[in-house]
Amino acid sequence: MWAPLAARRTLVDAMNTPAHTVYLDHAATTPMLPAAVEAMTAHLLDVGNPSSLHASGRRARRVVEESRERIARALNCRPGEVVFTSGGTEADNLALKGIFWARRAADPARTRILASAIEHHAVLDPLDWLDQRDDAEVELIPVDREGRLDLDALRDAIERDPGSVAVISIMWANNEVGTLQPIEEVVSLAAPHGIPVHTDAVQAVGQVPVDFASSGVDALTLTGHKVGGPYGVGALVVRREVAVTALVHGGGQERDIRSGTIDTPAIAGLAAAVELSVKHQAEHAERVRRLRDDLVAGVLAAVPDAVANGHPELRLPGNAHLTFPGCEGDSLLMLLDARGIECSTGSACSAGVPQASHVLLAMGRGDEQARSSLRFSLGHTSTDADLERLLEAIGPVVERARAAKAPQGVKRA
Repeated sequence: MWAPLAARRTLVDAMNTPAHTVYLDHAATTPMLPAAVEAMTAHLLDVGNPSSLHASGRRARRVVEESRERIARALNCRPGEVVFTSGGTEADNLALKGIFWARRAADPARTRILASAIEHHAVLDPLDWLDQRDDAEVELIPVDREGRLDLDALRDAIERDPGSVAVISIMWANNEVGTLQPIEEVVSLAAPHGIPVHTDAVQAVGQVPVDFASSGVDALTLTGHKVGGPYGVGALVVRREVAVTALVHGGGQERDIRSGTIDTPAIAGLAAAVELSVKHQAEHAERVRRLRDDLVAGVLAAVPDAVANGHPELRLPGNAHLTFPGCEGDSLLMLLDARGIECSTGSACSAGVPQASHVLLAMGRGDEQARSSLRFSLGHTSTDADLERLLEAIGPVVERARAAKAPQGVKRA
């Protein structure tokens, strides 16, 4: 049943999370749905490689193919378009490198890759690798102050030399500020020139309507642990007519573009999670949107100079991203964590050195603003009690963070 999850934590969540913890980081990972746990554990003791021809292998293959069909129905694609991977990062790498290599091999003039400036690092880093190691010409398309793609800039980049563009990659929804991207408009700009479009939909599936066929995209990334499924499993949904060069070579599994023995139990769990999260997407979105709106209103009441980031309407329902002037986001995170409230910053941390969020910088924020933000993301276990705990804590925590940042001997008004 889905409905009870709105009122209580799941059994798995309760077993693995202290009762006092308020978990507001569902965009990073969300607790597994009981149905996904059941589907996965039902096959953990089964013997049989899905590529084997004997009875045990055929039973495993049946589980995999039935799971593939369930995911295809949920996303409105063909079963043969679902290629299982180890997760979103592998799927993004497979899409970008694989399509780029295949397109360039067919036409050496196709050396350009267009992507938004606010992509997840699972997209940006392979693009940087292609730029540095494989002579790709990567162009990052700007966004506006609300995080929406500049379609005019994308049009100009395409029309400047459409024959040189190998692939376009635009995320469905931004993982930090929650802004939804104009995917259908992107496809409309690319289609007349025969340019394939990839979208990282890791944050979108189960949160907003995602229809692969009607969107017109050629490749779509999803992962299990964002939709209530297991870690370490995901998929690249890619049209059969799109050529993709393999990253990994071996047994030729998954259309010969993703070799390796596939994880039958995890795939069963993924299918259950995708099916349920898509089936209940509308009611889930309505519930977490109400919680999100209450959260933002409560934070702004407690901290009047805080600023909400991202598009006010075209956004993920459970995402609240706020800037707290005069604070370091990492300090806020740790102060909240000490009170048993878990969220995330809008910045990446490399080797212990905080870095400003590339997303906020691309949205025109200054370095200090880009380092003073928090993301609160709600999910199927979030409750009103979670919000009450946060709203009780946020004012004192912000004051403490500001006091810690202020120069010694200087008091903030």
